[in-house]
Amino acid sequence: MAAVDLRDNLLGISWVDSGWVPILNPGNVLDYFSERSNPFYDRTCNNEMVKMQRLSLDHLNQMVGVEYILLHAQEPILYIIRKQQRQSPTQVTPLSDYYIIAGVVYQAPDLGSVIGSRVLSAVHGIQSAFDEAMSYCRYHPSKGYWWHFKDQEEREKAKPKSKKKEEPSSLFQRQRVDALLVDLRQKFPPAFYQPKPGEKPIPVEVKKEPETSTEAIRQEEREPAAKTPAPTPPNKAPPEKRARLQ
Repeated sequence: MAAVDLRDNLLGISWVDSGWVPILNPGNVLDYFSERSNPFYDRTCNNEMVKMQRLSLDHLNQMVGVEYILLHAQEPILYIIRKQQRQSPTQVTPLSDYYIIAGVVYQAPDLGSVIGSRVLSAVHGIQSAFDEAMSYCRYHPSKGYWWHFKDQEEREKAKPKSKKKEEPSSLFQRQRVDALLVDLRQKFPPAFYQPKPGEKPIPVEVKKEPETSTEAIRQEEREPAAKTPAPTPPNKAPPEKRARLQ
């Protein structure tokens, strides 16, 4: 576990020595990387032994063990150093890469670390989305589930309240009004009508029905009363006489 923690710490840290930055070049970048304060440098490597014996770096090909080489250089800002395990002069196994940008040293993450970091970020984002969605979910036995957004309430409060438009009349109201207008027109017909707008109104001839006088109405009421005969009472037989018992 300690090795894993150390590796995680190395992936999250950087190192720089400002005194070397102005004079960095492909010839001295390995000396800059081998500084004692550099946490990425392994002092048990072959480079340290060659440096102590004051030999050239060509002797690294004849040794076996961990070594550091300059893999790529793009002066004056980018240098890539590789840490590798040498088994023979022609066989090496890469262990890790380090890149130096403007004098700052970083450890390049491996493919597993990159994929793990991306997956963790995606899972964290999805989990956060689900947690936020669940915070807006509401439930009641009589209503069921619904969404309750706080931002929506704030927007509705911020919006100016507009007056509601009056709803048009219903079909029942229109039919009822039309029936009342027709009834009023029949009771009180118009005295004039205008064929076209702007023309002179023409009087309307209204046919008046002959009015029956009150005396004729009374006479008609008396006649059926005189014609109807009075009802005759039904004929009843006389009661029978019964002898008294002595």
